[in-house]
Amino acid sequence: MRTKLTTMMLIASITLSGCTAGRSDSVSEQNSSAKELLSYSNLSYDSGFDTVYVYNEFGYDHDAMEKHFEKGVSIFAHANDLFDIYNDYENINNLKTINDNAGIEPVQVEPEIIDMLKTAKFFYDLSDGEFDITMGALLQVWHRYRDAGIALNEKGETAPIPSEDELTAVSACKGWDKVEIDEENNTVYINDPCVSLDVGGIAKGYAAEEIGKALEQEDIVYGTVNAGRNIRTIHAKADGTDWRIGIQNPSGEGSIVIISTKGSMSVVTSGDYERFFVGTDGKSYHHIIDPSTLYPSEYYHSVTILTPDSAAADCLSTTLFTMSVSDGQRVLDEYTRQTGNAAAAVWIMDPDQKQDEEGIISNDYFITWSPSLDDAIEY
Repeated sequence: MRTKLTTMMLIASITLSGCTAGRSDSVSEQNSSAKELLSYSNLSYDSGFDTVYVYNEFGYDHDAMEKHFEKGVSIFAHANDLFDIYNDYENINNLKTINDNAGIEPVQVEPEIIDMLKTAKFFYDLSDGEFDITMGALLQVWHRYRDAGIALNEKGETAPIPSEDELTAVSACKGWDKVEIDEENNTVYINDPCVSLDVGGIAKGYAAEEIGKALEQEDIVYGTVNAGRNIRTIHAKADGTDWRIGIQNPSGEGSIVIISTKGSMSVVTSGDYERFFVGTDGKSYHHIIDPSTLYPSEYYHSVTILTPDSAAADCLSTTLFTMSVSDGQRVLDEYTRQTGNAAAAVWIMDPDQKQDEEGIISNDYFITWSPSLDDAIEY
């Protein structure tokens, strides 16, 4: 058994608690056999999606790095405006505009929205409805209770949870047959007023992938994008060594396992240890809702996906969170068959949630992974 590494090139569980608002820059120098290789880090805390956008680049031109950073922030912020379901923005028809006009009229939108919705529909079909952005009405009920619950928990109080009747009442407000996409006229229309879209399971990944593709067209030696735990590497490292990406220990700081990979790749984790509240029954309720039970899924503490496309990784990490390991692996295999992109997962759960798969016990958790990762996992 290999021991857990203590030094990593990149940690998926980047700690935010010590950060302050605003932006910080750092530049350090590394030796290069050819010429000076700079390492540039620049963090922005107001670029959208209520998260931190982190960009790291290794190259030779600090001014060019700054432009690359600003380009990524611009793409990320614009995607936030387009995919926001809570706020309006001047001169932009976004997801909120579409939801507000459900049952009223079609909304003309930018091509990115239609492309993102088509991607979401692909994963709906791939997962037999397990990944479903049309169940916004159900997710909004949980969102309201979660926001109120977090506020009460911060005061030392437990919080109420939605009633079965309340959840059942909105559970039928969903379905892709209610969403009409007109690509010729760039319009989206929800034909049922009780249906709404919620793209929390794809939006950040889609944005990270757009940034990754855009920056790959620039003269970049290599770098990384971290869009709220949606990690996208850009090119292979100059010295040929692997990217080493840590998966967070669900109950503490640091990483519990590390994935090694080369070249441009995406690693996305969905976990139950963020955006949760404690109910009056003493149980924790997180944000990933199982469409079959209408409650937060209870299979895992986290699911991490490794695949080239960050939007796909985001969708798949959410999808696999609500199904068994064997069913999840079948989804990954089918995704690879249909797209040609390899996809693998790491599942972290309580030992009593272990199914039939092999794995290891580490830090009181049971960890298993796709067979294709056997030579890429360190623990």
